[in-house]
Amino acid sequence: DCNIQVLGISVDSSPSQKEFAKQNGVEYPPLSDFKREVSRAYGVLVEERGFARRATFVIDTKGVIRHVEEGNSAIDVQGMLTAACRAAE
Repeated sequence: DCNIQVLGISVDSSPSQKEFAKQNGVEYPPLSDFKREVSRAYGVLVEERGFARRATFVIDTKGVIRHVEEGNSAIDVQGMLTAACRAAE
């Protein structure tokens, strides 16, 4: 148990995000990056195709990125939570 906040961010619309969360039992808030600003800022936006690569970022309370997972490993929620707890120490 560590003090962390998990957010899901996608370039999909808010209604699509909410439906995805409902269908997949996602318990953290789904947020829409429909304008692709966050995806662009974190370097995961594939501009020519208009989508973001799957990635997980662990960011500490000072805003420093402490851990990054991309691709298939980015969906390892338990691994992400473990990394987040380590970053919070």
